[in-house]
Amino acid sequence: FPGPFTDVVTTNLKLRNPSDRKVCFKVKTTAPRRYCVRPNSGIIDPGSSVIVSVMLQPFDYDPNEKSKHKFMVQTTYAPPNISDMEAVWKEAKPDELMDSKLRCVFEMPNENDKLNDIDASKPAPVLNTAKQDGPMPKPHSVSLNDTETRKLVEECKRLQAEIMKLTDENRHLRDEGLRLRKVAHSDKSGSPTALALRDNGSNSLPSLLVVIAAIFIGFFLGKFIL
Repeated sequence: FPGPFTDVVTTNLKLRNPSDRKVCFKVKTTAPRRYCVRPNSGIIDPGSSVIVSVMLQPFDYDPNEKSKHKFMVQTTYAPPNISDMEAVWKEAKPDELMDSKLRCVFEMPNENDKLNDIDASKPAPVLNTAKQDGPMPKPHSVSLNDTETRKLVEECKRLQAEIMKLTDENRHLRDEGLRLRKVAHSDKSGSPTALALRDNGSNSLPSLLVVIAAIFIGFFLGKFIL
């Protein structure tokens, strides 16, 4: 049975009677819920043949699962007068029965078959280039992703360390600014202009550090997204 198995897959089984007598046949399977057989029994005239359609129902194919499905075609010579087929099989003796066993094989189409099934009228430059230059190289997306992830993690750790360092410096400068304010307030002899310059300098440094931290974070996020 060729895949894919998303729809009903039909395989024809040809039975031929090489004898000079009529032969009764019956088709059995170990998985009756998976298959639909038409006809599953009947009579074949001498020298004639019959086509039996075996229809596999859709299912989730697992390539690691070994198929254990089997079919058995059981035959016996037909009696002179046949009125009930079931009675023929019930009354048949074991030494009068003949059988042939068949094992089911599931095959999925390979990549070459998929390429051959593509409509030639549709442009496929990538596939054509691959055919001319040789076999397509195996993708290395997994290893590249792992390497890139490690780099991003290291970059993240470095940026986090930078942010912590800038935060500490910002806290230190803020404390220093508070100290200078206290000194300025306590220093009555200091000029108002000098005091204003001290305040502006202490306020601008934390703002500058916040801007630098924002630039680092934006650079990291942009690289991670790309």
